[in-house]
This record gives sequence, structure tokens and C-alpha cells, in this order.
Amino acid sequence: MKIIAIGRNYTAHIAELNNERPSSPVIFMKPDTAVLRNNAPFYYPDFSKDIHFEVEILLKINKEGKYIDEKFAHKYYDEIGIGIDFTARDLQSKCKEKGLPWEIAKGFNGSAPISQFLPKSNFDLQNLDFSLNQNGQQKQKGNTSLMLYTFDQIIAYVSQFFTLKKGDIIFTGTPAGVGPIVVGDKLEAYIEEEKLLEVEIK
Repeated sequence: MKIIAIGRNYTAHIAELNNERPSSPVIFMKPDTAVLRNNAPFYYPDFSKDIHFEVEILLKINKEGKYIDEKFAHKYYDEIGIGIDFTARDLQSKCKEKGLPWEIAKGFNGSAPISQFLPKSNFDLQNLDFSLNQNGQQKQKGNTSLMLYTFDQIIAYVSQFFTLKKGDIIFTGTPAGVGPIVVGDKLEAYIEEEKLLEVEIK
């Protein structure tokens, strides 16, 4: 199982980080050791002092495919979930300044809490609200209608480079409102009005 993540897929988030708008999807990956399941706590690591939450809709791949045509991409996932892409912003900034890869800022242990997955048929995927609360206060709210690249476009693009396999997870990008976490925080992630993920920071 691999985790493929899409960066800079919501315009407001691009603006808040002063990033350049991409001409194609920005791809990075996380190892399977990044996954946190079953509302397990996240333990703040010693190597960073500025870890941020980024809430994202997840796609779970249901069969193997490569060079997938966009018009067939919907056949390669039938469940969605929600997850948090924890990002060590201080490490990421240092790597960016030197023009270096920034996997250590994105792929560290526990950096990918994920919810259970639900049938995509339960939702309007083109107009899907999702959000994240920090200590009971809403910090991020997104809607899939605001994505630069749709779910199907993402799958088609990613599959040109990486063979997708059953069980792979795609993080599809975060909306504006990302921010730092501290020990003691409680994060809650929602699709529409349903809370699907809780993460306590320890």
C-alpha cells in the first residue's frame, strides 16, 4: 500500500502559503509507516517545532491500473474517507530554501491519520463539504467544487507515472486554514456533518 498526495489543489491554500499555482498536479508520497488508523493519538516528534494540520479528502483505489484515461478513472475507486496530512513546516521550509526534496517534512511516522472509508455513492463528489476542528473550533472548511484538479483528473495524471494498486490511498489536497498543532490539541475531521476522524496530540 502506498500513499500518494496532491499538493496545491485549492487556490486559497496556494495563496496562504505564497506558492505558485501549478500547471499540473503536484505529487508527493508518504510511506505506509505514516498511516495512523482507528483514531490513534499523534505523538509530537522531537525533530520539529512547527507541525501543521492539513485536512484532505481521501480516495481508496479498488483495482490495479496505469495510464488510466480520465473518463474511466471513476471505476478505480468506490470509497472515500478523510485524513490529515501533518506537515513539519520548519523542515519543509529549510528543504525548499536549499532546493532539496521535502519528504522528511511530509512522510514521518504518524503523519497520515486516516478515517474509515465510506461508499462514494453516499455523496455528491463534485460538491462535497469537509472540515477540520481544532479544540472545538473550525479551522478549515473546503468543498470539492473548488479543487483545481478533480478526483478523476488526479487519478488519470498520477497513473501515468505510478501503477495504482488496490488499497492505495490518494490524499487530494487541502483547503485554506492550515495551522500549527500543540501537545494537548484535539483535532476532529468531518465529511459533510459526519465526524469521521479524531486525533489527540500527545
